[in-house]
Amino acid sequence: MSSPAQPAVSVPDSSLERDRGLLRVMGVWGLALSTIGVVVGAGIFALPSAMAAVLGGYAPLAFIGCALAVGCVALCFAEAGSRVPTSGGSYGYVAQAFGPATGYVAGTLLWLGDVLANAGVAAALGAIGAAQVPDGAAALVRALVIVGVLGAIVFVNLRGTAQGTRLIAGATAAKLLPLLVFVVIGALAAHAADGARSVLPIHPDGAAFGRALTLGVFAFMGMETSLAASGEVRAPNRTIPLALLLALSLVTVLYVAIQLVAQRLLGAALAQAAAPLADAMGRVSHALRVLMLAGTAISMLGFLAGDLLGSPRVLFALARDGLLPRVLGRLHPRTHVPYVAILLYAALAAVLALSGTFAELAVLSSLVTAGLYILGCAAAWRLRQRRVALAGAPLNLRALGPVALAGILSMLALIALASWRERGGLLLVVALALSGFRLARRSHAAVAQ
Repeated sequence: MSSPAQPAVSVPDSSLERDRGLLRVMGVWGLALSTIGVVVGAGIFALPSAMAAVLGGYAPLAFIGCALAVGCVALCFAEAGSRVPTSGGSYGYVAQAFGPATGYVAGTLLWLGDVLANAGVAAALGAIGAAQVPDGAAALVRALVIVGVLGAIVFVNLRGTAQGTRLIAGATAAKLLPLLVFVVIGALAAHAADGARSVLPIHPDGAAFGRALTLGVFAFMGMETSLAASGEVRAPNRTIPLALLLALSLVTVLYVAIQLVAQRLLGAALAQAAAPLADAMGRVSHALRVLMLAGTAISMLGFLAGDLLGSPRVLFALARDGLLPRVLGRLHPRTHVPYVAILLYAALAAVLALSGTFAELAVLSSLVTAGLYILGCAAAWRLRQRRVALAGAPLNLRALGPVALAGILSMLALIALASWRERGGLLLVVALALSGFRLARRSHAAVAQ
């Protein structure tokens, strides 16, 4: 994997100074579980039916294709993360590679994509709670679930990074257990039924195909969120690459296994299943169906826990660099966490969740994150060319150039599959970010005078 490339050059600048006061307490498994906790969200409990409706029996291959596309990006992030392991993750890579203006765009895409995803999952969790009560109380219960869950996770994170990491580890284990039960028991049940039911190949129109692949790639996104806490990772030049590769490998095997088992149990009915994993387990046992429904809610909680640990660090990093109000760069005097950034990020997510739905917020998040991935792949190549290494010997990935090109082209293809309106929205976000950078620089210069 590594190549004996030119010796790394330690670049003295303020990239790691922004991490002053943070505690590096996260190891390989902590970062890997954080990544898995964010990547494996509630979507996988519903996505198999959407993929089957569009791609039929070829859906498992689509998951592999999505994994390869995101895997190229993950390799680039592993390379860049081993070279610039700082708070904000990909924001730090891009800023170091291309300068503060492009870095600010990357930081904006990062936190915006994350908060849209967070809000979408919180909205879906609120919808689950609202469905359990009479219509007259549904709106109130939905709001209470959204605010209550986000508030509880924020409370844990304000107590310290180690506590937040432990919450993620527990939530990840709790969310993976139902999925592992589904794979093992589902495979045994399908084998006992003597073979697979047919899953008819579908010939979708372009819009349906594009939406399915967008949701498929969305199911693999999330590493950028956990990497935002890179300023709190031990031995980051080793930990970050190992954690990323471990997390993505495990997620890919899990997703493909889930799709194959769902197809064997439900066959052609999979394409119409509203809750495919629960419906599939319902053919084995009612108790297992209930377990899958509970797993959906637990998976959402795990995603929110991972996101609220990582994403506020982007706001923190931008504030430490003078590109957002300085108050967002404050650390709690006892726990050393960026408490103001955490509170603001959670409040913004709650407002978006109360006003939106999962599907619309998830698609917007995918497109915004695709733009970030393009910048991250390019940054990895640029940092390698400049031999930047701020924390010891970097990964030095073989064939980084072709891998980065594949990652960039994959994300451009994803953006091309979106509607004109959605692509226009992404360009507007970039334009507003550049304008915001200029305003921030002018404000910073005025304060300095």
